[in-house]
Amino acid sequence: MEITKTPKQSEIKRDWIVIDAKGKVFGRLIAEIAILIRGKHKPTFTPNLDCGDFVVIINARDVSFNGNNKLNDKKYFTHSGYFGSTKSKTLGEMLEKQPEKLYRLAVRGMLPKTKLGRAMLKKLKVYVSENHPHTAQVADSNANSNKE
Repeated sequence: MEITKTPKQSEIKRDWIVIDAKGKVFGRLIAEIAILIRGKHKPTFTPNLDCGDFVVIINARDVSFNGNNKLNDKKYFTHSGYFGSTKSKTLGEMLEKQPEKLYRLAVRGMLPKTKLGRAMLKKLKVYVSENHPHTAQVADSNANSNKE
């Protein structure tokens, strides 16, 4: 009888994946990112372990949206807990001012709502331009994958 082997946390290998968001559809991009962060693309996926990869998104503002007037119609609400403190921003405002927060909110909705999901979300890095400080990690993970 064969036993299914569960990988230990120390045995999980994490890669750094760079995704260029320029010209891609936002929803499809977020779904792809959630799969990579969760680790569902790996054969060693285990639902109760964090076995996903690090994801670096560049050109975050240059993403496209499906829908006629989604940039003006879709709203994001915040509430501090005090009476009358509800504030709203449109999708266009969020994309201009805080694209990092927009990506985090969207990916967070596709991850588990537990400590594990919060730990997975920390592996998402979003940058507005093409420059990012993770070039060493990305080059290192590419070199390791070429050796194998």
